[in-house]
Amino acid sequence: MRRLLAAALAVAFLAVPSPASAAPDPTAPPARDFGNGPERNDAAAGVPEQAGALDAAALPEAQPYGHSHDRGYPRRTRLPLPPENPADSSIKLGLVPYHGIAPRLNELQRRSDRVSVEIIGRSYQGRDLYLVTVTEPESAARAREQARIRERIENDPAAAARDRGLAARYKAPIFVNANIHGNEWEGTDASLRTIEQLATSTDPAVTALLARTRLYFNVTANPDGRVNGVRQNGAGFDLNRDFVTASQPEARAMRQAIMDTQPVALLDLHGYVNGTLIEPTTPPHGANYEYDLFITNTYANGLGMEAAVNALGYTPERDGVEPVQIPFRDSTDGWDDWPPIFTPQYAPFHGTVAAHTVEIPLDVNEPAYSTEPVEELRRRSAINTDVAAAAVRATYGFVRARHDRLIADQIEVFRRGAAGEPSKAVPLGIVPGFGPEDVYTTTFPRAYVIPSGAGQRSATAAARLVDHLIANDVRVERAEAAFRSGGRTYPAGSYVVDMRQPKRGLANVMLEPGADISPRVGAMYDISGWSHALLWGATVEPVESLRARTEPVKAAAPTGSVPRTPGPLALRVNDAKEVRALNDLLAQGVAVTWGSAGAIVPASARQAARAVADRYGVAFTAAGPAAGVPLAPVRVAAAASADELFTLRELGFAVTPVSTAVLNAGFDWSGTDVLYVSSGLSHAALNPAARTALDAFLVTGGVITRGRTGAAFNAAAGLLTATTVAGNSDGNGVVRTVSPNADLPGYSFVYSPLWFTGLGPEVTVEQSYAAEGPLIAGHWRPRDDGSGGGQKDARGQAAVVSGRDERGAAVVLFGTEPMFRNHPKGLFAQVARALYWSSSVTGAAVGTP
Repeated sequence: MRRLLAAALAVAFLAVPSPASAAPDPTAPPARDFGNGPERNDAAAGVPEQAGALDAAALPEAQPYGHSHDRGYPRRTRLPLPPENPADSSIKLGLVPYHGIAPRLNELQRRSDRVSVEIIGRSYQGRDLYLVTVTEPESAARAREQARIRERIENDPAAAARDRGLAARYKAPIFVNANIHGNEWEGTDASLRTIEQLATSTDPAVTALLARTRLYFNVTANPDGRVNGVRQNGAGFDLNRDFVTASQPEARAMRQAIMDTQPVALLDLHGYVNGTLIEPTTPPHGANYEYDLFITNTYANGLGMEAAVNALGYTPERDGVEPVQIPFRDSTDGWDDWPPIFTPQYAPFHGTVAAHTVEIPLDVNEPAYSTEPVEELRRRSAINTDVAAAAVRATYGFVRARHDRLIADQIEVFRRGAAGEPSKAVPLGIVPGFGPEDVYTTTFPRAYVIPSGAGQRSATAAARLVDHLIANDVRVERAEAAFRSGGRTYPAGSYVVDMRQPKRGLANVMLEPGADISPRVGAMYDISGWSHALLWGATVEPVESLRARTEPVKAAAPTGSVPRTPGPLALRVNDAKEVRALNDLLAQGVAVTWGSAGAIVPASARQAARAVADRYGVAFTAAGPAAGVPLAPVRVAAAASADELFTLRELGFAVTPVSTAVLNAGFDWSGTDVLYVSSGLSHAALNPAARTALDAFLVTGGVITRGRTGAAFNAAAGLLTATTVAGNSDGNGVVRTVSPNADLPGYSFVYSPLWFTGLGPEVTVEQSYAAEGPLIAGHWRPRDDGSGGGQKDARGQAAVVSGRDERGAAVVLFGTEPMFRNHPKGLFAQVARALYWSSSVTGAAVGTP
């Protein structure tokens, strides 16, 4: 059997997403659950596409957002009113439905000069996102002064630290993030209650508070989920896993609001853990924070919130409410702040020195939502609202009492970064119980270089990474001339991330490879490894010296190009944007072929090529003889998780969600080229008619699978001869891989990793786990029961395989996670090329066409 990834048909897999879903994976291992904890976005796979969506075009135009230096407070924004929705899931709990929030905020703005509301973006399904600012009235001149101080704290922290009068002039910002998980409702209601109390209070203490602070409330971070009664947004994403990827509009809006407000303290209001869980966390601790400043303030505020919540007087006997728990103090591991994907773990990189997840106590989401009496649900929600409000009150009291120190500590975070000081080891005992197990540090390079020209894997990928860094307020510069560092010459135009910058922690957490922390801790709450440098397709190199003439950039330079030479054009499909460009051309009806140089575009389509080159930043080259397999738009039937559906659609594939139930109801396969299986489809559960229809499809169609559900489908359907070996289901992170094909990246991502043995003669190994490691960053131990499953067992084993089954179906099996939560951008092309191959070689020889 000729190789699937031979030069002409390299399966440089890639993929893209969109909303929609299929039923949860029935074979997936149960996720660890600390109050509805980690998940893989599978749950949304059964939600109808755009379920409960508003007609965004019918809504009034959103008000412009921006913390303008020229506008004081109050700002008197008139919020447009969404239509009433009697099906809003909040109503059953006696809570404020989404459509009731805007009228209430409009009324509060009318009644009080302390309240201002802005629309900071829209949800995936088109609902407005409201940011409420509560502070004493400010003239435009005072607002400009506050903006200047905030910018000075970040941009000139050394001078800000010397300014003894700064804290007296500056209003300490506090940020309250509510309802990021849609079916954890009460943070919104606690925020509305607190806003009204602060807006209308005549207490001198409140007047004094608002003279020295600004309180910002993101009233509902996930209105789609709030209305629909689900954890995820309308695209099926857990928004509290999206911060360093920012795939969703809600996450991008929160990111911008956090950068604009630069809070010293932040609360992220969740549910449900009884007793109320209040961070700080267990080890491992994020190594890129200024953790001495963070733990000192976060633990102190945690204790204050604990006292405030316990003082409400709720008891286990009478109310079913247990006393507060603080993971740092009360737990060993399993609730950590290692990955920067959560709101309170992302905000510290923007100067927040006290940041907390707060998990309110009494469960009201499923199954309780459907099984408990309404009266009981409303009793629980009322208590939860009280608890969340108490946490907010304690926090603004903490900031009021610790005002000057919090501002000084925020300045110190930025000062250390700008000065390029080494990572500071936190002294043992800095707070009670802080021991050697809590100490995590990193080593900052002098800079990172993202080379241009021949040293770069993909100019398109480099531009995407640069733009992402800039969007996160990381400073990026561009070399005006060639320079040398570490014995290597970098060409002019190379990007430089100087690590002497205020937000060097965020730059490093994105660009460093990460660490294998398996030996240090027994359990993790969520993912343990990530790396934009390794997983986003760009070349990123740390350097220990920097002598270069550079200029700051606000955006990456354009990367799209079409050669002047006449004749057909070639497009290498190694990046997500190249996939998107190719699918765009196919959708226009361009006669593309798939050959040894990648996608071959005829000379007659040069104008269309120029347009997509400019739109997606992709570079075409001159092609030789335009031989290859004709390509057509790939139509995918996908039994997949929400993040995979989102990614496949984002890449421009036509995707129809399917499931066991959909196939059993009678599915028309005539519009499908490839079946993608990773979640929600059991071959054993198909009825006879569905199996017959599937078998008929497999004569002409292809199959791509991922994960345990996909592997089980392969075995049950009798596709490729392969034995699936499951690694430890808790294993996850960045792994080193090897492949005979140079177009495939040398890294991948795993989450509940798999590998394949016992391969039949029809099977080709496309990618294997490296013999060294293979884990680069993350947590992957053998199973506790001694049955193996660790990373050592995976060494040298097949991670991705392909082949043709006896019916002719072209099949690819993934044991890795190339589309996980839309994050590993540099891996998406693997999936896309698998789809092109699987759809185009049906009935033809495998290998070079």
